[in-house]
Amino acid sequence: MTLGEHGALLSRGGPPLLVPAPWRASGDCCGAGDSFAVAVAGRLADGDLVELAVREAVEAAARFVSAGGAHAVLRSARPADDRGTPGDARVLVRRVRERGGTVVAAGGCFDLLHAGHVELLQAARRAGDCLVVCVNSDASVRRRKGGGRPVVPAEDRTRVLLALDCVDAVAVFDEDTPERLLDELRPDIWAKGGDYALTDLPETALVESWGGQVVLLPYLDGRSSTRLAERAAGRPGAPTRR
Repeated sequence: MTLGEHGALLSRGGPPLLVPAPWRASGDCCGAGDSFAVAVAGRLADGDLVELAVREAVEAAARFVSAGGAHAVLRSARPADDRGTPGDARVLVRRVRERGGTVVAAGGCFDLLHAGHVELLQAARRAGDCLVVCVNSDASVRRRKGGGRPVVPAEDRTRVLLALDCVDAVAVFDEDTPERLLDELRPDIWAKGGDYALTDLPETALVESWGGQVVLLPYLDGRSSTRLAERAAGRPGAPTRR
C-alpha cells in the first residue's frame, strides 16, 4: 500500500513493514504510482527480495515526483541529464540560479563522518541558498589515502550526507581534486575548513575565474576520519579517549 509522501506499507501476513520515503518530495504526484509499480516489478523480476524491491520503488517514486513528475516527461526539449533526482547537483544548481539564489559547494572524502564534517557543512549551508557536497569516488580516495580506504563506499557516503538537513545535493568525482566538477557546477562559494590557507588550494584560481569566492570556515581541530579508522582498527599507539 503506497502512502504518498510517507512511503509505502508492506504486509505479508504478519506485522506490516513501513518503508518510509528517503526524503519528502514536492511537486506533481501524477504518475508516481506507475513509477512505483514499474520499479518494484523490475526489482522482483531481477530476483530481489520483496522488502528491497519496495524500498527501491519508494525511492524511484520520490525521485519521479521531485524531478517534476509527468510534466517533466512532457518537457522533451530539456536535455536528458537535466531531469535528475533530488540530490542531483546539476538540477539543483540550475533551479537555485533560476530564482537568483547563491550556490555553495564543499568537498572532501567524508569517509567516516564526524563532528568536524558536520560543523563545516552546517556553516557552509548558512552561507547561501543551497549546499552541494563534492565527494571523492572510491578510486579517488584509494589514491589519496591508501589501499585500506575508503572504509565506507561512495554510495553509502552519499546516502549519509544526503540524510543531513544541511546538505541539498551530492556529486561524486573520480579525479584527485574536484576542479572538473567545480568548473561544471560553477558555485558562487567554495567552502573549505579553516585548516587550509587560500594559497594552498588549487581550486582558488578556478573558482575566482567565474566570479566565485573561496571561503574558509571554522574547523574543529582533532577530528579526522583517518584517526577514527585507526582507533577502530585498534592499531598500537592510536590515541584513545578516556
